[in-house]
Amino acid sequence: MRIERELMRGAGPIAVLTLLKGREMYGYELVEALATRTDGVLAMGQSTPYPLLYNLEAKGMSEATWHEAESGRERKYYRLTGKGRTKLKADTEQWNRLAGAMQSLGVLTNPRSLNPGGAA
Repeated sequence: MRIERELMRGAGPIAVLTLLKGREMYGYELVEALATRTDGVLAMGQSTPYPLLYNLEAKGMSEATWHEAESGRERKYYRLTGKGRTKLKADTEQWNRLAGAMQSLGVLTNPRSLNPGGAA
């Protein structure tokens, strides 16, 4: 099940920042991780994450470096900055409050069951 565009617009940045919290990643790797760790719920097209990544980089929440892959191909790897960690912490608190409010309304009946792939 794919998320509607407007919901994805809000979920995309925190999802990407969360993945970058663990380690630096390149664009296609982020696409694959989002699809796999969320059982396809946050799946993006292969070109979709790049405007998001450029935006995060422009805001100083991530930074990018080029590395040569084993294949010899250059890949742009993104990593979280201090500013990105601060934003991730604030956004995580907001998402938790939102989830709590939605649970209070009965929209979310069991948030733990909505944690596909065991992603934390």
